[in-house]
Amino acid sequence: MHIGIYSGSFNPIHNGHIQLAEYLIDNKLVDEVWFVVSPCNPLKNQQDLINEYLRLDMLVMSIKNKLQFKASDIEFSMPIPSYSIDTLQELSKQYPDNQFSLMIGSDNALIFDQWKNYKQLLDKYQVLVYPRIGYDFSEVKGKYPQMQLLNTPYFNISSTQIRQSIAQKKDISQWLHPSVRDFILENHLYAN
Repeated sequence: MHIGIYSGSFNPIHNGHIQLAEYLIDNKLVDEVWFVVSPCNPLKNQQDLINEYLRLDMLVMSIKNKLQFKASDIEFSMPIPSYSIDTLQELSKQYPDNQFSLMIGSDNALIFDQWKNYKQLLDKYQVLVYPRIGYDFSEVKGKYPQMQLLNTPYFNISSTQIRQSIAQKKDISQWLHPSVRDFILENHLYAN
């Protein structure tokens, strides 16, 4: 089976994440999408990051009833910070019959040379790149011709934008699964 690994902070998971995963399934680019919650991304500011178990709970809520989506906490038992090459190798070891591809945004593709063992990652795994506004696909293609650029729509929403809206007491309904929205509000997450 061909599995798309969608790794991220998911702080919180939002409809853009889900729509991208649905695009990959609908266009038969992968058989399943496994969302891997990263406790700690070495290239991101951790200041606004809530507990990884809360983020995993919200992920599970948002993909409930989607049979081709799975939530993974594999990185919770791995050394921190989390590195994609280590996660992919561990998944390959645990599920040797599956083929894994890594999904990343064009923003991350442009700094891919900052990733741990990025050449090894490119040699061993397919890297699928979706467009992010302001990050040029042609530049990605020039730097990493072996990456597969995806012709997905732009999903113009970010977790940062959602957190800021929550702090400003703005409506977030249009961006989140209703269960996730209710969970955030009931638990006063991202409110300060």
